Amino acid sequence: MSLLTIILNILLPPLAVFLKHGLGGTFLISILLTLIGWIPGVIHAFIVND
Repeated sequence: MSLLTIILNILLPPLAVFLKHGLGGTFLISILLTLIGWIPGVIHAFIVND
């Protein structure tokens, strides 16, 4: 995982997931989790972008 990906995972989790996986279910889940709370979005981004 690159430094840019780590920074994006922390600051903008949906963007990091989008850059890695594109539009799809994973991206929508990331947006939903980030809207619920920033921490769940960050955790999801780190798990998905492993």
